[in-house]
Amino acid sequence: MNGEWASPLGQRRICQGSGLMKTVGVIGLGNMGRGMALSLKRGGYKVLGFDAAPGVAEKLQDEGVEARASVADISRDSDVLILSLPTSDIVEKVVLGEGGVAASAKSGLIVVDTTTADPNSTRKVAAALREVKVGFVDGPVSGGPKGAATATMTMVLGGSEQDVATVEPILSVISAKRVHVGPVGAGHVTKIINNLLTGVHLLATSEAVRAAEAVGVDPQKLVEALNGGSGRNSATLTNYPTWIFNDKFDSGFTMKLMRKDVRLAMDLLRSIDANAPISAEAGRLWAESASSIGDAEDFNRIVQFVPER
Repeated sequence: MNGEWASPLGQRRICQGSGLMKTVGVIGLGNMGRGMALSLKRGGYKVLGFDAAPGVAEKLQDEGVEARASVADISRDSDVLILSLPTSDIVEKVVLGEGGVAASAKSGLIVVDTTTADPNSTRKVAAALREVKVGFVDGPVSGGPKGAATATMTMVLGGSEQDVATVEPILSVISAKRVHVGPVGAGHVTKIINNLLTGVHLLATSEAVRAAEAVGVDPQKLVEALNGGSGRNSATLTNYPTWIFNDKFDSGFTMKLMRKDVRLAMDLLRSIDANAPISAEAGRLWAESASSIGDAEDFNRIVQFVPER
């Protein structure tokens, strides 16, 4: 998308790679951040990278990503800064801590947080950045490491119309679909609910597969049939064919991260006193699975969890 959009910070920004917003920083160069950084480089942007783990950013220099030595360093030189971090606590340290983004960024920077995060923490971070004239968009992603590497992710965006419009050309380089769902925090609320549904789908589908198998129905034929009917869901369409039936269990998303996301969903439901018994039971089962499925295991291993009667 070409053209000019008004920034809420009183500046004008050209919405294309060759305009004012031409330098993009990425903090967190793991499975997701690395793919986004390389997609941005292919899209014609100058890309800066930082990761707390020694040597990670430097490994991407041969592929055109300029390594920076600190959060302060990358914050000073970026027009847009993408965060790809595991938890809200880490986001708060990176943004609000000593030498963090809030203390170091130039006025007019926009931060895009792709972390699956606590919406309350998100609003806190956004408010602190607003005080130093830095914009904020929460933009959690779906699609996994493959989606990040191939720029086919989906992003749900929370933020002002102006900030979202400003970063749209950059986000279009790293994702195939973007939905602006509301103000700051709305993106993270939406992603938490999405991941809760994924957790419910995996649990329910695993019960269906075990029941069918117990009465002699081939599980793979069952899933094929479900995918042609109204019972299809994300687990039957994607998880079982891609990672479960073939015993790969290598989606790149761990039990630890999924349990964290389900806990965030439970916190959200409790905060609004929701009447959600199915979700509550799913939350209980995901938490209980920690006794038999390790944090480092692929999150699809939940289908192997059979709770005690």
